[in-house]
Amino acid sequence: KKMKDLEALNKKMKENRKGVNLAKGIGPLTVYWVMSGKKFVGSLKLRHYLNANLLQHGGHIGYVIIPSERRKGYGTAMLKVGLQKAKKIKIKKVLITCEENNIGSKKVIEGNGGKYENKMKENGVWFLRFWIDNK
Repeated sequence: KKMKDLEALNKKMKENRKGVNLAKGIGPLTVYWVMSGKKFVGSLKLRHYLNANLLQHGGHIGYVIIPSERRKGYGTAMLKVGLQKAKKIKIKKVLITCEENNIGSKKVIEGNGGKYENKMKENGVWFLRFWIDNK
């Protein structure tokens, strides 16, 4: 069963990169798993382009770190790698958003060159929007 699950996940990730069989409102994206040795610590999503939805909230890059691994520098490193991957697919201005009360993520974004643009409200939650010059 585990091998079948892994095969299905691998197929889905390949489809995501090609933009095939995606959920409504989602464009092509690449998902990276972040490991520390054999331990999973988080994931990073690189969205290949922005649609109207992602332009409001979501942006080009999203990352998640499991709670036990937060505040250890993974977010900063993940975003740095995400920006390098974005550069390879010629994304020159990268949009990144985070919830207004997520101070850790805000610091990670600013530490990687994020310039605050504004905040937007979606479903009762305020999101901060940052742009990073990725030339």
